[in-house]
Amino acid sequence: MKKRNIGLCAIALFCMHNSAKAMEPALKQDNTTVVNHAQIAAAYKTNRPAVKDRLYVSKAVEAEILRVKKLLTNQKLAWMFENCFPNTLDTTVHYRLLNGKPDTFVYTGDIHAMWLRDSGAQVWPYVQLAHKDPELKKMLEGVIRRQFMCINIDPYANAYNDGPTGGHWMSDLTDMKPELHERKWEIDSLCYPLRLAYQYWKETGDASVFDEAWLQAITNILKTFKEQQRKDGIGPYKFQRQTERALDTLNNDGLGAPVNPVGLIVSCFRPSDDATTFQYLVPSNFFAVSSLRKAAEILSSVNQNTSLAQECTALADEVEVALQKYATYNHPKYGTIYAFEVDGFGNHMLMDDANVPSLLAMPYLGDVDANDPIYQNTRRFVWSLDNPYFFKGKAGEGIGGPHIGYDMVWPMSIMMKAFTSQDDQEIKECIKMLMATDAGTGFMHESFHKDDPANFTRAWFAWQNTLFGELILKLVNEGKLDLLNSI
Repeated sequence: MKKRNIGLCAIALFCMHNSAKAMEPALKQDNTTVVNHAQIAAAYKTNRPAVKDRLYVSKAVEAEILRVKKLLTNQKLAWMFENCFPNTLDTTVHYRLLNGKPDTFVYTGDIHAMWLRDSGAQVWPYVQLAHKDPELKKMLEGVIRRQFMCINIDPYANAYNDGPTGGHWMSDLTDMKPELHERKWEIDSLCYPLRLAYQYWKETGDASVFDEAWLQAITNILKTFKEQQRKDGIGPYKFQRQTERALDTLNNDGLGAPVNPVGLIVSCFRPSDDATTFQYLVPSNFFAVSSLRKAAEILSSVNQNTSLAQECTALADEVEVALQKYATYNHPKYGTIYAFEVDGFGNHMLMDDANVPSLLAMPYLGDVDANDPIYQNTRRFVWSLDNPYFFKGKAGEGIGGPHIGYDMVWPMSIMMKAFTSQDDQEIKECIKMLMATDAGTGFMHESFHKDDPANFTRAWFAWQNTLFGELILKLVNEGKLDLLNSI
């Protein structure tokens, strides 16, 4: 998630084929305006690349787009779904064969590198359709194989090049390799591939991806997690960068702040690629627990490797116990909540960041039950002005983070509120806010200013686009079409 501020730059203006102003007359429904459906349809012309320019086409995905568009009566919502849901396939997927097997390299969008987190999240919504489309299934297999390959190159890296090309961050003071785009140690980088591979296996029944590369990858994951528990010393990882951004480097000679080795796993960086303050990042440790349990099931059922499976389960159990003991905080206003970061010494960072895994998103990832009372207390806290990175303005409200800074709301947080909500009115308000803050582009952005959605970052960020499509598809499939059509 390396990010560059784009705002109303030339790229964004080019994308805005139809401004929101131009669409208003056709959308007004009062005594003076007659709604012209042909005019609306013309106004909402697709912003997808031309068919010949799309990087990957899935028959199942195209069929799903047509199905959902027919069901949605809100033309702007239908337009945004059509633009966003296939955005990963249209613009970021590079599929080929490597040694006769599928190999898929996935850009994050405007940065031509593959993040383990982003790529796993970008293709996630398509897994549910893999059984309908053998070619889509191959593409997903290729992502999984590429992710295992990346982990085996270096499990401490967060982003990779398409080959040993080197790049901008080769000067970082860490063990860089030319295959690496960036080497920031983030727990979730090793969790997203496990989540994707497990779900692919459950949906398709294809266990062919769990070969020797998989066994090497899970061995590397276990080794890295255990090293970063720091029970036997600080471990091999260090990171420093020459930068004006404090959160782009680590203090203490590249080791970060001290931790008390209580069984939790250090994450030197957050999913935002910002450095942690206290290095036990709580939502990422929860994600590690659920991911290790998935790995254990695969190892037992597919590989019959009971020793590695038991190792995964034992580590998951250890981290889970440590979370119960160290990850909560008795807040005077909200009761017992989950802290965002802790250090095992008793220090707590009380906030949430929009990037997933986050405290808000834990039920979305399957890490906690949405009805868990501690989660519900936490949810109220993070979606309030008591969270220092919650911003509320004229255009919308939501969670941001230090990566972009003050007053910049990430649509991802609004989506996660909807994903984890059990209140139809709350979900409806989230969808309305997402639709109102696209700046007329028909796409999601990394962030937008709380008072001005035209002030946004990243015109091309495939994860947020596809995630929006995933949310709309989920609501349609769960029978909430009336909710969507009442917007």
